[in-house]
Amino acid sequence: MGKQLRELREKARLTTEDVGLQLDCSPSTISRMEGGKVGIRRSTLERLLQIYEVTDQGQIDTLIVLARQGKTRGWFARYGDLPASYSRYIGLESSAIEMRDYEALVVPGMLQTEEYTRALLAASTTESEDAVEAHVKARRERQNLLSRADQPLQLITVLDESVIRRSIGGPDVMRSQLKHLADMGRARNVTVQVLPFSGGAYAGMAGSFAILKFQDAPSVVYAEAMTGDIYPAADDVQRYADVFENLRAAALSPLESIKMIEDSAN
Repeated sequence: MGKQLRELREKARLTTEDVGLQLDCSPSTISRMEGGKVGIRRSTLERLLQIYEVTDQGQIDTLIVLARQGKTRGWFARYGDLPASYSRYIGLESSAIEMRDYEALVVPGMLQTEEYTRALLAASTTESEDAVEAHVKARRERQNLLSRADQPLQLITVLDESVIRRSIGGPDVMRSQLKHLADMGRARNVTVQVLPFSGGAYAGMAGSFAILKFQDAPSVVYAEAMTGDIYPAADDVQRYADVFENLRAAALSPLESIKMIEDSAN
């Protein structure tokens, strides 16, 4: 939350002194908010967003969800070197009760093995080995949401068939990943469906996205792009939800999908 507020203030070309004057508080209070050392009331957040001239409703809803976490420091704070955009997403994810995820290229992070994650990061980033390991550990902790005692995350994912056909990390890594994917697909709170090549063109071919549902806050859509992460406006959430349901309807059933995944692993 603090990282996002700092980015918004800097984008607005304001100092902590400027903001403090408008909020009638000290610059150090603003710094503490941005440093994640204090919680932020919704009324204060809304005033800050006015000062920073944030008008995108999707972004506003996302920040409100983050603010609901109050003074709770997320587990991901231990990995302080993670990119702000990634920390923002996993912060939202940690508060979600359901995730609907469409993946066109790779296995969803929630269902990846460590070896698959490591191979994927090594191929797609120029980060140091330590940074890659931090990502791997963070992703492993993210997966604990699926087995938490207090309301485990409900995950419904649709995968393009290319996800299970593309060999990442070599045959052994991919075989282990596919077996893990099939096993997770049998969990009570996980649904995995594969969208087969034979289905031809379909809605959603523009790219992967995830819809996060919360207990007491508006749903949020996350889409990853080359130019940065995108959180579409609130008005677009229903459109993404409709696309996701169309993808599910076009995909194989969960049982048929598990069979295809297991056949691919053999």
